[in-house]
Amino acid sequence: MATPASPFSVGVPGQPWGEAERTQWRALQRRQRSYAADVLEAVGRLHAHWDAQAYGELDYDPDFYPLVALHSADWDHTRPVALVTGGVHGYETSGVHGALKFAAEHGSAYEGRINLLVVPCVNPWGYEHIQRWNPAAVDPNRSFREHGQALEAIALMRLLAPLQGRFLVHVDLHETTDTDESEFRPALAARDGKPFEPGGIPDGFYLVGDADDPQPEFQQAIIAAVEQVTHIAPADADGKMIGSPVVAHGVINYPVKALGLCASATGARYVTTTEVYPDSPSATPEQCNAAQVAAVRAAIDYALAHP
Repeated sequence: MATPASPFSVGVPGQPWGEAERTQWRALQRRQRSYAADVLEAVGRLHAHWDAQAYGELDYDPDFYPLVALHSADWDHTRPVALVTGGVHGYETSGVHGALKFAAEHGSAYEGRINLLVVPCVNPWGYEHIQRWNPAAVDPNRSFREHGQALEAIALMRLLAPLQGRFLVHVDLHETTDTDESEFRPALAARDGKPFEPGGIPDGFYLVGDADDPQPEFQQAIIAAVEQVTHIAPADADGKMIGSPVVAHGVINYPVKALGLCASATGARYVTTTEVYPDSPSATPEQCNAAQVAAVRAAIDYALAHP
């Protein structure tokens, strides 16, 4: 869903944005859904198998967002930890709802086996405004690094810090949408004062592994599970997806730590970033949510079988 004005209506082409341009961009954004109703209320219904934890708050006057995480109710400090994150890019709907669906329907299946930590919506302002960035026009998914600027990433890293060294698996749930090409990539180019270079959107589900530790068998186990739910994106004519070489069926790799991606936040042995395509004529919102759940379950199952 596009904002009311073209991203190129903000700023001067070829010149990076300053604070005035960021303020102008922020004024164009409109709240389109409710974090409290969609996320906080859902978290409140999950007390049977989960402990909810407030891990911070975001005060974007006049908007205020408590940040919440779900912990396994039977948490045991002798067990490894599986992390599921959604909504780092708030507009990517199935990441948020897929994380909540996993927690609601499958959390109890892992009792006594692994500690689960689910953070369903890292970027609540982005969720409400259907935006990739936070209100400072900063991408949280490039901010998981020392001196990162996104408050959303800083809060999550503080939550994870006491658990470092204990993470076995981390699944970060994302989408690639048509608005990536029509809105968010043009906005990024405008913000950074660079020319917009058109690209393509893969039609289907794919994964982004860690180029420094790709774990190909792990990635393929997830692809095999998701393929039972929805279709896997093919490579383009150049053997690539979103400009990166396809290294295996439905898989590309990024240097996640160098880019400051959420997938780098734990140092887990098994790490992946999911990408669902909700605008595909061959997929429904329910399938997209189910694909995210299938990916999480396959990731944790593989990690438990290969500790």
